[in-house]
Amino acid sequence: MTDTTRFTNMGKVAVLMGGRSAEREVSLMSGQGVLQALQAAGVDAHAFDPAERDLSELQKDGFKRCFIALHGRFGEDGTVQGALELMGIPYTGSGVMASSIAMDKVMTKRVWQAEGLPVPRHVLVHPAQIDSLSADDLIGALGLPLIVKPAREGSSIGVTKVQRAQELHAALVAAAACDHDILCEQCIVGEEVTCPVLGAGDEVRALPVIRIVAPEGNYDYQNKYFTDDTKYLVPCGLPAQEEAVIQALVRRAYQALGCRGWGRIDVMIDGATRQPYLLEINTSPGMTGHSLVPMSAAADGMSYQVLCCHLLANAALDYEGAVA
Repeated sequence: MTDTTRFTNMGKVAVLMGGRSAEREVSLMSGQGVLQALQAAGVDAHAFDPAERDLSELQKDGFKRCFIALHGRFGEDGTVQGALELMGIPYTGSGVMASSIAMDKVMTKRVWQAEGLPVPRHVLVHPAQIDSLSADDLIGALGLPLIVKPAREGSSIGVTKVQRAQELHAALVAAAACDHDILCEQCIVGEEVTCPVLGAGDEVRALPVIRIVAPEGNYDYQNKYFTDDTKYLVPCGLPAQEEAVIQALVRRAYQALGCRGWGRIDVMIDGATRQPYLLEINTSPGMTGHSLVPMSAAADGMSYQVLCCHLLANAALDYEGAVA
């Protein structure tokens, strides 16, 4: 167990929250939770919303570390990380390149495939292709149902489960409204799980796996954050060997992208073959009352407050010492 008393001397800390992405509302909830936990531990922590203040004020106001509680674009995608690198302010989570790749579901899958890791079949579609796209060809490649999602969004924003061919066009249009790259993905029928990861390099460790049981299998934005109908099972109830396989898989996936600090990887288990498939990674996971990293950490004996302090203590830069 981590002793929070050693976190009181880390200087002035900014909890970055809000921002300009479609996940602003969730980020504000995450940030407030983190802020209260850090302050309760004696950290000199302050809220900082990049949508309302210029990031340059972090340096002017003497902030020494940042806890990134931003989600989505302009926070989880390497942009804020790059600005903090230039200012020499250590921050939580992955660095510039890993954050940028992980935000892009297509690029993430390409890296994982290159490393021989299992991912669902998928096709990249651009908005200009929507009207000329052959639904028969796409369905022939991926089957039905299939999943349509923006390549660079989170919290299930713009995601559609397509059950019938006539639903495909509307799903593509909905995803295109969120991003100029659209990921169409084979729907793995089975159990949905997620697994948080902490650390960096050879010190990476996976926390307990959480099994997600959503109403009618629909784990959407509403069921993620604003209802209590979704069940989160931890212990996950899977055979111990199966959970160990998933933990080993997510560690490899996390390391393949060069992630550090923390993350959470979503996995689907094929109900027939029991093969786990990597879906995506979150490098700035939610920290709300419904969020899964704190839930898994608690099952591992780590309180919300200790988790926040641990992540802050491991704030870092890609280029340590590059800025005086």
